[in-house]
Amino acid sequence: MGKRDNRVAYMNPIAMARSRGPIQSSGPTIQDYLNRPRPTWEEVKEQLEKKKKGSKALAEFEEKMNENWKKELEKHREKLLSGSESSSKKRQRKKKEKKKSGRYSSSSSSDSSSSSEDSEDEDKKQGKRRKKKKNRSHKSSESSMSETESDSKDSLKKKKKSKDATEKEKDIKGLSKKRKMYPEDKPVSSESLSESDYIEEIRAKKKKSSEEREKATEKTKKKKKHKKHSKKKKKKAASSSPDSP
Repeated sequence: MGKRDNRVAYMNPIAMARSRGPIQSSGPTIQDYLNRPRPTWEEVKEQLEKKKKGSKALAEFEEKMNENWKKELEKHREKLLSGSESSSKKRQRKKKEKKKSGRYSSSSSSDSSSSSEDSEDEDKKQGKRRKKKKNRSHKSSESSMSETESDSKDSLKKKKKSKDATEKEKDIKGLSKKRKMYPEDKPVSSESLSESDYIEEIRAKKKKSSEEREKATEKTKKKKKHKKHSKKKKKKAASSSPDSP
């Protein structure tokens, strides 16, 4: 059996197009585009100038806005000027009226001034009364605080005095007991000396006795240390003696 023939005939596209003939054009050709009507250089300049100037409607609107703004500014200035002139005129009128009233009604002015002075005096008196009340309340609060502080100080002083008194009583009792127990230690000048001096002497004796006790304890500690050290030396000597021969 032979192989199947899968070959396809080659068709030249250019030859096919030529055989078909000329194609009917549906739109404008390239020649039509090149032959289109074009504006001259003068017309282009005119268009550019119009773009630079802008639209006429916008320019007219800006001119109207400027005119309206100018009118508003003028009105505002006129109002300010008229207000300043009216205020100056009012001040002049008031001055003239005051002068006229001072000429024709001196008595009425004196009465009004006296009444105004009386009202001012009353206001001052009321203000002074209020200040006095405030000062009194402040002073009362300060006095109460000072009283409480003084009471606390007095109580502390009393406590200190009571402590000192109890300590003195204890010292006196201890002295009386010591005098009874050891009458020989009583000094000859104890009658002439006061109790306070006698108490000071006893305190000094107590200090001396405490120092002596401390010294004795230190000596005992040193002795104990010396004994321990001597025992260690003996042990070392005993351990070294059999090794030497």
